Order: sequence, then structure tokens, then C-alpha cells
Amino acid sequence: MNDWLRSIILGIIEGLTEFLPISSTAHLRLAQKYLGIPLHDEYWKMFAVVIQLGAILSVVVYFWKRLLSFARTFPKGEDGTRTIWTHPLSMVAIATIVTIGPCYLIDKKIGENLENEWVIGWALIIGGLVMWAIDVIFRKPKIDSIHHMKLWHAIVIGAAQIVAAAFPGTSRSMATIAAGQVVGMARSPALEFSFFLSIPIMFAATGFKLFQYVFSNEAAPPMDSKQWGVLALGFAVSFVVALVVIHWFMGWVRKRGFAPFAIYRILIGIFTLLMAAGAFARSD
Repeated sequence: MNDWLRSIILGIIEGLTEFLPISSTAHLRLAQKYLGIPLHDEYWKMFAVVIQLGAILSVVVYFWKRLLSFARTFPKGEDGTRTIWTHPLSMVAIATIVTIGPCYLIDKKIGENLENEWVIGWALIIGGLVMWAIDVIFRKPKIDSIHHMKLWHAIVIGAAQIVAAAFPGTSRSMATIAAGQVVGMARSPALEFSFFLSIPIMFAATGFKLFQYVFSNEAAPPMDSKQWGVLALGFAVSFVVALVVIHWFMGWVRKRGFAPFAIYRILIGIFTLLMAAGAFARSD
């Protein structure tokens, strides 16, 4: 299979899974293995991070009116009751700061876990069980809008992102939504905050990984025009697919819970562990 087709397939998978609480990272790593891409390949590890930004840009397009409203109403908010510390933009910035520092310090460990199918499998299963339990237990939310969030809510959600980054398979969106529900947020605002938080975090992660690969990775050869093209194609495909998924998922969350996604996580996690144990290895 050529790299162009691999790029399209991975772009579709990224767009489908980035905002669903099922871990885009886990799905990309599993797909890369079946597409014949070594999990330790530095180019494709960088590719998997950068195409996530394509999906994140779909958030900017889908919510552009909300984002402009946030900018216009800063710092008092739409209802005039917010402050420079409690405006939605401030909440996103605080959660981002809480996340980025520790993630930078454990970047090497994150990279190692990206190649560990046991970590990914258990993270999928445990994350699914946690998400299911939280969705059942926290059914009486007190916060029905991100405009009513408090400073400590953003800190808790930011801390949850560290766990998601450290253990691929946890899912960044799952961590945000679950943490939001625990602090009293309804599903819809928790999901919205997950979308908005993804913008600065993934811009930072993408910029860091791209810089790291292009300028700091002496073992890797310079990227040629084909590699840049393959990267751009995956980026564009993930953007288009993610835009459709956001529209669908927002409607789903308003009416239904996360139980189906939790079940799916558990099943794909079990499959991942069986694969790690060699249950699907071909015999010659």
C-alpha cells in the first residue's frame, strides 16, 4: 500500500475519532500497525499528531461565531457577570497551562507509551469503565453552560488532560467530558469545553512535534516534497471528516449518553490486549 492511500485512511480515522470519547490516538496506532507502519517510525508518529490539527481546525470553523462572541465579550462575558479569571477564554487558557507544562516534562514517557499496546489497551478499557460510571452517577448537573464555570473547574479538567496524554488510549475528549461531569457540568457544555480546549492544546502539541521532527531529530532525514504532500493530504481529510462528526456528535450528546462509546472502548480495548498478546499473529 502506498503512502498516499495510508494518508487518506489515517485522515478518515482521525476525523472520525478525534472528538468521540474513544481515543483517536489508539485508533491511529492500531491502524498504522495494520497498514504496515512500524509504531516506532518517527515520521508517522509526527504525522499522527499533526493531522489532529486538521480535525481541530474544524472546531474553529464550526464554532467561529461562538469564538468571536467570546473575544468580543472578554472579560465580562455575555451576561456581564464574568471576570478576567472566569471568562470562557480564561477557563480554556488556565486548563491549557495546567496541561502543557507536565506533558512537556513527560514527553519521553508519552512517546514510549504510544508504542505500547498494553498501555493503550488497558487505557481504553479503564477509560470506558470510568466514563460509563460517571455518566450513570453524575446525572444531576448544576452547570448548564460554560459561562457558569469556575476557576477550579478548569484546573481539574486541565489535570485530567495530563492523564489522557500520559496514557494513550484514555482519550483527551473523554478526559475532558468526564472531568467536566464530575465537577457538575452537563454533557453538552462539557463537550463544548472539550472542543474549545482542544484548540490551544493541539496547536501546541502539533507545533512542538513538527518542530521536534524537522529541526531537532538528527536521526531522521529531512522531509521531502512527497512526505510534506502526504502530511498535507491527511491533514485535509481529517479536517473534512471531523467537521461532519462535530455536527453529528453535538446532536447526539443533547439526547443520549455515553454508554455506547464506553462499551465500544471496552471491546476495542480487549481486542488491543489480545493483539498485544499475539492472539492474532499469523503462523507461517
